[in-house]
Amino acid sequence: MYVRQTTMNDLRQVEVIYNKARIFMRQSGNKTQWAHHWPPEKVIIADIESGDSYVCVDEKEQVLAVFIYKKGVDPTYLKIDGEWLNDNEYGVIHRFASARKVRGAASFCLDWALQQCPDLRIDTHEDNVPMRSLLTSRGFTYCGVIYLANGDPRVAYQKQI
Repeated sequence: MYVRQTTMNDLRQVEVIYNKARIFMRQSGNKTQWAHHWPPEKVIIADIESGDSYVCVDEKEQVLAVFIYKKGVDPTYLKIDGEWLNDNEYGVIHRFASARKVRGAASFCLDWALQQCPDLRIDTHEDNVPMRSLLTSRGFTYCGVIYLANGDPRVAYQKQI
């Protein structure tokens, strides 16, 4: 496995992964996160064009996971009901989804992001128990609740190396 920037050639594979992730969320009790076909194609394309979208692929270039990685201030993380571990420069991951074809792809992506920046923040829906379990098992610390631009709450985690 390795991580690289997403290209437009990956678009269909990425859309399939996001669709499967939405189905998995519903099946695992997370009924509202990514509702209404989130993220839509126009957001996925904008992420690719901005250079913030990354995929984890196998040796055959099959996409195993997709995520957004950025380094720098995230506006939704400026206010938290709780407290971040520090005020250091940080990287963020958003819109993570796994094809669930290979065990360890999610951990591999988190490790890759931590190699890019040793201070990483991520948020998820309170009902996203699989993601919350993954973050806890990978040493992330629950820091509190942040709010998306539309006001929806998300539980926030941070890990520093």
